[in-house]
Amino acid sequence: MYLVIFDCDGTLVDSQHTIMHGLEIGFEAVGLAMPDRKTALSIVGLSLERAFEELVGPDRAHLAREMAKAYRAAKVARRKTGEDLDPLYPGTRDALNRLALRDDILLGIATGKARRGVDHMVEVHDLHNRFVTIQTADTSPSKPHPDMILQALGETGVDATRTVMVGDTSFDMEMARSAGVHGLGVSWGYHAGPALTRAGARTVIDHFDELDAALATLLNFDQEPA
Repeated sequence: MYLVIFDCDGTLVDSQHTIMHGLEIGFEAVGLAMPDRKTALSIVGLSLERAFEELVGPDRAHLAREMAKAYRAAKVARRKTGEDLDPLYPGTRDALNRLALRDDILLGIATGKARRGVDHMVEVHDLHNRFVTIQTADTSPSKPHPDMILQALGETGVDATRTVMVGDTSFDMEMARSAGVHGLGVSWGYHAGPALTRAGARTVIDHFDELDAALATLLNFDQEPA
């Protein structure tokens, strides 16, 4: 059995617009100016408090909890009115469907999102029954700590050598390396391909159409369903 774990933001869903809105709310809550867009989005993948700590710096790290609280409140309010919808990246649904057809592959999620955010994504995009293990910032330390992957391995019983972490940030690749699993980077998210490679990605793909072949190479299995 093999395990393929996906990050969410920047990997499965294009969440840049809703993340930027939430960050703006967080900075407004404490009277600070937003950083530039590139800097702001560079922290995607970290847990929310950790992300704000990185953005405001150590001297203002004590503000992170209040900023995260404002961010979450805005998210909840917008979801109730249907405003907070992050689209799937091109090819996401087809890729998940192809992998789900295989009897020898389990799918999982490891994300800096809260579980509530993952449940919202699954609901609005009808991804029910795709993921057998879901690890979030609610129950694990922030990436790049390996706990999310280790928890997923424990829940599924799959060996680390037969597991791949698919993500768009250096945090994902560093987490994969620390957990002893394969790191597979995607170039359409928040960190550039060379950064993913430096962080430990075994390979980087540019579209979900390339996923199956990359997984087959990393895990040494047949590309056709078992």
